[in-house]
Amino acid sequence: MYEPRTYRHRCCCENLVSSFISVKETDLYILAEKNLEFQAREMIIKYRTQIEDYIKKNQAFLTSLTPLPDDQEAPPIIKSMMLSSKIAHVGPMAAVAGAIAEFVGKNLLQYSSQVIIENGGDIFLHSTKKRRIQIVTGNSPFRNKLILEISPTQCPIGICTSSGTLGHSFSFGKADAVVILSSSTPLADAVATAIGNIVQTKNDIEIALKKTKAIKEITGIIIIKDDCAGFWGEIKIVNAQ
Repeated sequence: MYEPRTYRHRCCCENLVSSFISVKETDLYILAEKNLEFQAREMIIKYRTQIEDYIKKNQAFLTSLTPLPDDQEAPPIIKSMMLSSKIAHVGPMAAVAGAIAEFVGKNLLQYSSQVIIENGGDIFLHSTKKRRIQIVTGNSPFRNKLILEISPTQCPIGICTSSGTLGHSFSFGKADAVVILSSSTPLADAVATAIGNIVQTKNDIEIALKKTKAIKEITGIIIIKDDCAGFWGEIKIVNAQ
């Protein structure tokens, strides 16, 4: 079920042009140095078609909650989702939002040196300036209090969020927010789902952090559950202004 993404109205990036592009279930918010709506729509259609065609031949790709065998003949976006699911121990579709954000975003870098793509709480970010991202935590005590700062040296980076209490994302857990940072946006997306599934109570935060630390491709994590928070890695939290 689609939920209005009202948090987008709070976004502000000086000198960047915003675009909102929807193709079927894909709904992207794009920030770049110029309007890239036409180019982005073409890319969305391209990658959605590759995923849809692959699902027609391999229905398990859509429904599996566990990793699938490698397919060397699959398109790169499918391979990235399969690899991410294998590392995170979830189904390949757990990486779909991050994969589309990253593949579209990297293609748009030929038109703009700065590209930020948000796809339902999953972000691909490449910026030449520091950027601040508010962590959305629903009605938790941390609501509107956590601002994540990303430096240009961390880019390109994927910042993906899973929640068991907010939004449309599928989760077996009850975390208010699990935020994962990685140079791979599909992997950040898949791991956010996997770690989100673990967190039922605030007592699970330490276990979830330990599991995340074991994944070498992950550079940072934030976990919010009720009145508790856990942080690890290249995380810089700044005061909300």
